[in-house]
Amino acid sequence: MIYTIQKLGELAGISTRTIRYYDEIDLLKPASLSEAGYRMYGSAEVNRLQQILFYRELGISLGQIKEILISPGFDRTVALKEHKEKLIQKRAQLDLLINNVDKSIQEYERGIKMTDKEKFEGFKQELVDNNEDMYGEEIRNNYGNNVIDQSNAILKNMTKEHYEDVVNLEQDVLDSLKEAIAAGDPTSKLGQKTAELHKQWISFHWPNYSKEAHAGLAEMYVADERFQAYYDKVQPGAAQFLRDAIVEYTKN
Repeated sequence: MIYTIQKLGELAGISTRTIRYYDEIDLLKPASLSEAGYRMYGSAEVNRLQQILFYRELGISLGQIKEILISPGFDRTVALKEHKEKLIQKRAQLDLLINNVDKSIQEYERGIKMTDKEKFEGFKQELVDNNEDMYGEEIRNNYGNNVIDQSNAILKNMTKEHYEDVVNLEQDVLDSLKEAIAAGDPTSKLGQKTAELHKQWISFHWPNYSKEAHAGLAEMYVADERFQAYYDKVQPGAAQFLRDAIVEYTKN
């Protein structure tokens, strides 16, 4: 079946402006143009738009989606199976949050007590899922599935107090990093304090600490723009400074 841009937008539930933008960035080109110059879309374009919207639902950027779809190794069936697995994981996480809300309502209305662990189950699962979506492929390639699975299990089994300690320590790392940058030397006492705090923070997540793995993680902070952006929110160049501080720290 052939669709005009308006009909395709109605079918997919998105605006024609969005479809035009996908055309402009070479993400979704029309199958042909009518004699009047209107964009026309066929079954191949419908399938491609479906893939695009699946990836968007998973929070993947348009640039990354384009790279995936133009890859010579792209397989639509494999991609659909991956989408299904991701959606199942998302559904499981939503079920946890819904169950969390239900138990909270029962606690407030009927006095049925929740354990501290129950109160945070859904949120910890959401954190695991978000980390997997953003960094899963890179960290699994670097450290292996077993290490990452153990790290995720540690996070999901944390008590409320333990979880709060991790969150607070993460902020301590950022605060110390800002202070160390002001001093200007990653090898200084302040720089090495930051690296030590960072070691304590990752040790909450890792089943075992090693200097080699710590230094390797630091290299990812400057090699991957997503990691770099997280630390550069302290100030531009913060990821590089932290990398240098950790490299010095792991030499000792």
